[in-house]
Amino acid sequence: MVNRACRSSTGGEPEVLELDAKIPNNVNLSGDAKLQRALEKWQPNYLKWWREMGPDGFQEDDVYLRTAVSVEPSGWANFDYVKMPDYRWGIFLTPSVADRKIGFGDFEGQPAWQQVPGEFRTQLRRLIVTQGDTEPASVEQQRRLGKTAPSLLDLRNLFQVNVEEGRHLWAMVYLLHSYFGRDGREEAEELLERRSGNEDKPRLLAAFNEPCDNWLSFYMFTFFTDRDGKYQLLALSESGFDPLSRTCRFMLTEEAFHMSVGETGIGRVIQRAAELMHEGGDDVRKQGGIDLPTLQKFLNFWFSVSLDLFGGEVSSNAAQYFAAGLKGRYKEEKHDDHKALEGFYPMDIVKEGKLIHEDVPLRNAMNEVLRDAYIEDCQKGVERWNRILEKSGVSHRLSLPHKAFHREIGTYGSSFFTPKGVTISEEEWNAKKGEWLPSEEDRAYVNSLMTPVYEPGRIANWIAPPQKTNVKDKPFEFEYVRK
Repeated sequence: MVNRACRSSTGGEPEVLELDAKIPNNVNLSGDAKLQRALEKWQPNYLKWWREMGPDGFQEDDVYLRTAVSVEPSGWANFDYVKMPDYRWGIFLTPSVADRKIGFGDFEGQPAWQQVPGEFRTQLRRLIVTQGDTEPASVEQQRRLGKTAPSLLDLRNLFQVNVEEGRHLWAMVYLLHSYFGRDGREEAEELLERRSGNEDKPRLLAAFNEPCDNWLSFYMFTFFTDRDGKYQLLALSESGFDPLSRTCRFMLTEEAFHMSVGETGIGRVIQRAAELMHEGGDDVRKQGGIDLPTLQKFLNFWFSVSLDLFGGEVSSNAAQYFAAGLKGRYKEEKHDDHKALEGFYPMDIVKEGKLIHEDVPLRNAMNEVLRDAYIEDCQKGVERWNRILEKSGVSHRLSLPHKAFHREIGTYGSSFFTPKGVTISEEEWNAKKGEWLPSEEDRAYVNSLMTPVYEPGRIANWIAPPQKTNVKDKPFEFEYVRK
């Protein structure tokens, strides 16, 4: 077994790499026999889940994938062909920072916790389980997409996202097993028992029970819903519980690729729509493409369901997490006041059916602070898509709907709003929603385009090829998946 100590670049404990172990890791798993046995006992259950709920029909194919082998920025991944059940799912934390201090909340300036504080055990476990539940959920949502992939590169990218979501599940399970005893082990088992969309035992968060049965939804999911994951991980990476912070920091390294798959995928759909408009007029559907109004509807849907993942606008739970030093803000170091005891945050809330501006105590507004940073990030992506349309000479522009649109939880959840944020009645909503969200006809049309293209260098008619692959300098014509 490779057991290699590497000097930490952050002044903390040296990184111990065990790359040839049954469970690859940099946490010196072999030094804790009890934990090692527990995780090795969980491993066959994970592989059983993967074979049952992972990519359907491709388990024995050779896929050109990257695998985490370190946490060093200069060379953290290895690329090679691998059958997905043989993928080396490992446990990797970023190096510890010497004398790291808690950066916010009531415990600001105190040493970061290396063990779970007893008074925050329940809250920490809830945060880890909720994050952990999203990882297998997305794999389950996307398990049949391989059968309709528009190109071999897209097929490979889907599988890369899937195996890394599996590794993120391993990251959360490591924390549950390491720090939460029997309760943690039981939670780890339940992470494999829930199923996306299952009526009896669904996943914990609504967006992860939504069907993701076509590639337009996949691109929207990886842009919008995985971007929520980015912001949740950023907030958790600030945690005063150091193992959680270090785990999330490395997960963010992998998450960046997932979001790029979404952004470039949607950009390629837009590019192809513009090309078809130039070639044969505005009726893109007649030419076998995805028209921009339909794309806007899917954007509206996935953006709005992803907004719900941040929780209620005014939240006592968020206030408690911040006060306890468990979950911070995006780039906490850039804020001046790290205790947030006296500040306020402006927001619009619903009162008597109308949007009313209020200043909410800052700690209670932490969900909204994070959500607004997310919205700003999403807007930048939409602007990049609109530049594709501008360069193509197409006047149509895409836009994000108002944050109150199509919400199920929080202050907006019991009211109805247009994409512009105008309050309307339920009757008006029912009459108009087909103009704003994908109808059954829209979904049926998009699904009708989903026919597989597995020949290297070829691509489906409804999407443009990429300008670059972002896969180890390989060309689009490369055989990314082979039987």
